[in-house]
Amino acid sequence: MSASVGVLLPRDLPVGDIVPFARAAEAAGFQELWIVEDCFFRGGIAQAAVCLASTESIEVGIGILPAVARNAAFTTLELATLAEMYPGRVTGGIGHGMPGWMRQVGAMPASPLTALRENLQAVRSLLAGETVTVDGRYVTLDAVVLENAPSVIPPVLAGVRGPKSLAIAGQHADGTILAEPVTPEYLAAARKQIAALGAHRIVAYNVAAINENPDVARGRVRSALEWVGEPDWAPHIDPLPFAAEFAALRAASAGRAEFVAALPDEWIDALALVGTAGRVRARIAELNDAGADSVILIPVSDDTLSELTSLAQVL
Repeated sequence: MSASVGVLLPRDLPVGDIVPFARAAEAAGFQELWIVEDCFFRGGIAQAAVCLASTESIEVGIGILPAVARNAAFTTLELATLAEMYPGRVTGGIGHGMPGWMRQVGAMPASPLTALRENLQAVRSLLAGETVTVDGRYVTLDAVVLENAPSVIPPVLAGVRGPKSLAIAGQHADGTILAEPVTPEYLAAARKQIAALGAHRIVAYNVAAINENPDVARGRVRSALEWVGEPDWAPHIDPLPFAAEFAALRAASAGRAEFVAALPDEWIDALALVGTAGRVRARIAELNDAGADSVILIPVSDDTLSELTSLAQVL
């Protein structure tokens, strides 16, 4: 089975472009539209609701909601409401949230792993219509049950990257959302750490740019890759054959801009979906073969609607 191909709604998209973008993504043939909830742009649930209401059939995923940002029961209420109104079109994503942002808003838990596990368990149980009583470290519920459980239960995926978090995803989520960059090597390592016993959906984000001139495409994605040298992204890089050289380059660079400008072309080709439509299509197939069920393209151009048309060439 070939991978489902979707597109990410840019977090900084002008508000007036959100509905046109969602409709254009559906019209272009993308099967999925994913919403991020990055601090401090816009709320994921509100954007998802608008996109669902503005389209007919495209699946809308929220990737991700920080586990500790909301009470688990109220996270469930929001997801259940969307699923009740738009059955079969909603996917929820729950993760740790970026540690710096969680500290900034006073929501960083002492045990992020426990917080994630308790939230995943509670939300999935409530969405399934169960009556939930739990007295956990971060989730406390007393005989809570949805009055209107959705007829089509939305899957709840874990947006995580570290090995312990991936193991929790394998045990307590319907799937895993892997942040960019996702390579076949990273997929293989992540799947081993997930170690799911049953069906487990893998959603892979990747920065993408299509142009008949590969140098032009690479130039457009470079700035979007400047974060991958940070320590949080080590799980993505460590499985790669050039991991040692990558670390050396990052250590020798004065800052993110200098680092990303010095990335060799072949590394850019590994860390992003770039080049001709045929080359990107082949790369999506490689990711599918490595275990990605959904490949989500992240646009990099300021002209987002034009970029959407360009990315749709892979469909």
